[in-house]
Amino acid sequence: MTRIVVGIDGSPASKETLQWAVAEAKLRGAALRVVHAWAFPYVAAGPGLDPILDGQMIDDIRRNAEELVDRELSELGDAAAGVDVERAVVEGAPASALIEAAKGCDLLVVGSRGHGGFAGMLLGSVSQQLSHHAPCPLVIVRTHTD
Repeated sequence: MTRIVVGIDGSPASKETLQWAVAEAKLRGAALRVVHAWAFPYVAAGPGLDPILDGQMIDDIRRNAEELVDRELSELGDAAAGVDVERAVVEGAPASALIEAAKGCDLLVVGSRGHGGFAGMLLGSVSQQLSHHAPCPLVIVRTHTD
């Protein structure tokens, strides 16, 4: 069976990218793996500074990541009917996580821009890294929000 991986981050562009990937999965009769990567925020530490991350905060970050994926998938409604959808929430840098998730897949789909960076740039850092290192064909979806 054909397998498609799509990366999401909760941005408006990500929502459109997910919709595009679902439609492509339907056309190909493919299984769809929805991947969201999260990482620990940068934390100031040093003499006189106590790290602010504790076990509860880490659990909250993980839970928020899970909820983001649940929300994105529920917002699809019936659009994903008939598509075998797998969800994956992974810790790590988004580009690295997507490269790993796409190994052995037939297609990797990401948006051209996510949450970060400069809005005027053609590609975001993740889509640019994937354009060089994706282990399978890559589609970079330029959305109406770009």
